[in-house]
Amino acid sequence: MSDKKYLIVLLLLFSAMLFVACGTEPAAPPVDTEPGVVDETAPDVTEPDVTDPAVRKVATFIWTQEWDSLSPLYTGMWFSSITQAIWNTAAWHFDVDNNPIPVLVTEIPDLDNGGISADGRTITLNLRDDAVWSDGTPLTSADFLFTYEMTMSPSNVVNTTYPYSLIETITAPDPQTVVITFAEPFVPWLATLWSYVLPQHVLQPVYEADGTLDEAAWNLAPDVSAGPYVFAEWESGSFARFVRNDNYFGPRANIDEIFFRFVPDDAAQTAALRTGDGDLGTFVPLSDVPALEGAGVEVIAVVSGYDEGWYIYFGEEAHPALADVRVRQAIAMCFDRFGINENLLLGITEPAVTFWDNTPFANPDLTAWPYDPQAGMDLLDEAGWVDTTGDGIRDKDGVSLALTHGTTTRAIRADVQAVAQQQLAECGIGLDIIGYSADVFFQSYGGGGPMPTGQIDIGQWSASEAFPDPDSSRWLCAEIPDDESPDGINDQKLCDPELDELFRLQATQIDFEERQRTLHEISRIMHENVYWLGVWQDLDTWAISSRLTNVTISGATPFYSIANWDIE
Repeated sequence: MSDKKYLIVLLLLFSAMLFVACGTEPAAPPVDTEPGVVDETAPDVTEPDVTDPAVRKVATFIWTQEWDSLSPLYTGMWFSSITQAIWNTAAWHFDVDNNPIPVLVTEIPDLDNGGISADGRTITLNLRDDAVWSDGTPLTSADFLFTYEMTMSPSNVVNTTYPYSLIETITAPDPQTVVITFAEPFVPWLATLWSYVLPQHVLQPVYEADGTLDEAAWNLAPDVSAGPYVFAEWESGSFARFVRNDNYFGPRANIDEIFFRFVPDDAAQTAALRTGDGDLGTFVPLSDVPALEGAGVEVIAVVSGYDEGWYIYFGEEAHPALADVRVRQAIAMCFDRFGINENLLLGITEPAVTFWDNTPFANPDLTAWPYDPQAGMDLLDEAGWVDTTGDGIRDKDGVSLALTHGTTTRAIRADVQAVAQQQLAECGIGLDIIGYSADVFFQSYGGGGPMPTGQIDIGQWSASEAFPDPDSSRWLCAEIPDDESPDGINDQKLCDPELDELFRLQATQIDFEERQRTLHEISRIMHENVYWLGVWQDLDTWAISSRLTNVTISGATPFYSIANWDIE
């Protein structure tokens, strides 16, 4: 492929994503793939004293879920990850149209500027020479190398090493240059690399002293960073504060302080927004939108690649019935996802068919599994699961078809659990339901998370690893965690060699149409095998008070323009 054609393909990819983002319909329900829910018994929050409000500007963000960690090495929580653009820094962000914009680099690498090699394997980053950490220390290529080393160090039990594990070599010829070479072309680099950088001068002494960063104080109190704001305080269960970074190398932030108030539920968030005690909230219940808009709060929806779904567990501890595709298909047809969308979600959204709905990579030939309990029961009969004990639950070889479903304690998910439990029971499938605080539910294998450690058979959440790129490492065999290698995000412990090969192939396909066809085939395999069952299409919903101005929110990096936000 010629250099010119390669560049055109990249432009087409982002143009396609722009088309999707601009064509958004009304908001779907919220997503909260990665957060930690605050204990409902937490005391009321008292904001810290501030100076004359006419002079000092404080924006209050209402968060229904609290972070597990602020270190990007140790969290996959959405509520934590999106804050990186506020207090940390990245090589680039994505704007409201999901186009990449330089932050630490002087320009986005491409073929014309020499940033991408002709074979697509080598990416060269040219760093700006005025970037500094909040303590004034220059931010250089050494910090990039250190970030790579800490991500890959076996001494650090990180969330995932992907895609840094695919890098063949990484060098820093000088303080403003980083050269990354992959073993083979890796197309999703723009959406998966350098979304954060770690301060070497702060963390290397910790690593050398302790042999790991797992318990570094910086993980919970990153008081040296390089974003528009810098960490000031975090009182667990109550609030966190970030104040303007006067050493920021980019535009000076207009707002003096970003104050995060953690509240126990959606009702508390809605109340704070309606009364003016909050300036920004997210994932507001759709039923609250009219009241919020009546109070002068703007509610917007942003495409971010998320879809709510059921994830089936395939590890050694998995229920034996789930190894039979007929049982998984029966579960899909005994669960009325159409009714969920119509009755619980006001008919605003619909069941997700693929992991990439609302993007150019969704397979248009697929349709959602129908709600057909009789067909589901026929499949269960065929698979040998029948009720021999008369207790209403099917069994086989002395094993009862009783499954465990787990998700977060979010109200809409609890409602879905109750409905699914009743509907699956009508097909002879038992469903024990468990609600977890999100900081527990989204724990990794090393942290004892219920999904990766096999405590539940079906998990429900929303996920999107690399938006606006379709790449995902979630189903790679190499991402399955275990005692010997606890890193990895393949919580389902699913290893399908054909699927694994296709996921690896799509990441190397420079030609857009070829890659699209591969992802369509991936969707077909996942759909027919019910490895993932979409429950609803999910957009990010944001509630913005009339006090906030100049607000633009991206689906990929929501706070990319936070320095430009202001308060009237």
